[in-house]
Amino acid sequence: MERIMAITDLINIPSNINRGLNSARQITMLSLLGNPRGNYDQVCRPVTNARLRALMVTRSVGPFRVTGLLPAVESLTAVMTDIENEEAEVFAALGTAGMQCARFVRRSTTAISNHSWGTAIDLNLNGQLDDPGNGKTQRGLAQIAPIFNRHKWYWGAGFPREDAMHFELSDQKIRELHADGVFGAGGGNLPDADLSLGDRGRQVALLQEKLNANGADLEVDGEFGRGTLAAVMAFQAANGLTVDGVVGPRTRRALGM
Repeated sequence: MERIMAITDLINIPSNINRGLNSARQITMLSLLGNPRGNYDQVCRPVTNARLRALMVTRSVGPFRVTGLLPAVESLTAVMTDIENEEAEVFAALGTAGMQCARFVRRSTTAISNHSWGTAIDLNLNGQLDDPGNGKTQRGLAQIAPIFNRHKWYWGAGFPREDAMHFELSDQKIRELHADGVFGAGGGNLPDADLSLGDRGRQVALLQEKLNANGADLEVDGEFGRGTLAAVMAFQAANGLTVDGVVGPRTRRALGM
């Protein structure tokens, strides 16, 4: 008799994920929400930014309680309502490995995790974490990913180093919330969607490929670290561009992106 797949069984990452969505840019988060704290390492630490701390709440979102940024928690509550209605088996198995956690991205010394702003969450199923970096995902996470995407949450399975247990408010959703004024009067001006130090994702991997085609020798890992920053600045200097390490419209055009 054929075995029925469990929601914790591993499958390949679906090909149609995160359509029209990007992970939230560092420049977006820092410009609109400010710096959560003054220093980071790999340890979860509290938010010290007074304005940001005032937006943090602890609430039940259905199967568990979380601490996170108010508009993110409200959006997550709506996501969980839809999961309960559409994927009841997965909903019953859902747990969390945390939401607000001010630290660097795992394995990085430059990228501030979006957990730091309380806009990302790590999920588990029946207490089992999905191991990152193996190019696979638990079946149950793949079932609920379209619901997260529908609410403009980016699924971490789309990172070059797959992180399928991770979901975060997309850059598009953060900008939408800013336009709605939910971050309060202290929110900064809306920045351009530039790539800069600390970003990660497919667009960073494409940037690294373009830089390598112009003489750099970068590992194409989708992480905008110090090596990528140095390569961007060298490219800008060689092409008469402002040497600021930020990949804006002029640098994109010069690279053919």
